[in-house]
Amino acid sequence: MKVYRVIIFNLASMKFLIILIIGLSLASVFAQSDADSIEVYLIDAYIKPEPPQIFFLSFFTSDVAKSVVVIDGRYSSTVSDEFTDMHKAEIDLEDMIFSGKIVPFVIITENENGKTFTSETFDFDLPFEPEIKGGSGFVQLCLFGGAIFLLPYPNYVIQNGRSSFSLTKEIPIISFRSSNLNYPAGFLSLEYSYIFNADAKNYLRAGYKKIYEMKFPKYLSPGVSLYTNFLGNNGVGIEISAGLFTIVDTFTLYARYRYNLKPGDSSGNFHEMSLGLYSGFFSFYLK
Repeated sequence: MKVYRVIIFNLASMKFLIILIIGLSLASVFAQSDADSIEVYLIDAYIKPEPPQIFFLSFFTSDVAKSVVVIDGRYSSTVSDEFTDMHKAEIDLEDMIFSGKIVPFVIITENENGKTFTSETFDFDLPFEPEIKGGSGFVQLCLFGGAIFLLPYPNYVIQNGRSSFSLTKEIPIISFRSSNLNYPAGFLSLEYSYIFNADAKNYLRAGYKKIYEMKFPKYLSPGVSLYTNFLGNNGVGIEISAGLFTIVDTFTLYARYRYNLKPGDSSGNFHEMSLGLYSGFFSFYLK
């Protein structure tokens, strides 16, 4: 019996020892994997509002490394060509073309063993309007910018079985930054509408629109707004709009339906269907 007990004890001891060795080996592998990774800690990423268009970038890394920045997924520039943990560069953006004011970038680092790592996606704001591809970008931007801010859009109104033509003008005031490249996560807006052949012609509203970027349509945007006609018709508008297609990579033509409710008086409710151009370039962006 003693011999069997010794054998069982030795087998149990060997099994525990094997498990312990495997556990220590795995811990060593994971520890080594963590030690090999390089973290990027951003310090500055900005452009001064005055020309020239220089991108100032600085960051430090958790270990010495060489580094490269890739801007907007297309433009690559060396930051540090020698191994260091403090990285700094001034990058000329003069020949780069962007589709929006929020420009994403990633940082690629290389350690002394030649292994590369890609950071999370960062971004910076352009203090100038991006150049539109094709032709004179500045002239086209001015023309379309004038259309965005000066020209109202057609709007079709149905109220109490009566149809009216309307002109409306919406301006995004504050936009909220998003991880996607083309549109913000949402925006706050002010809108003025003039309804022809109506008893109350002038409407002012303020609202919030959420944007969900898609392949087709370009986006879907549900929204809610508060409105007044200054003559007692005050209520809430519930809407959905769809971005149909972009124009010179800058503006998006959208179609919108909105239902307006006057609490306590259904006779004040009315429908709206409109077309418009959306651009967030002239909006103030918040994180």
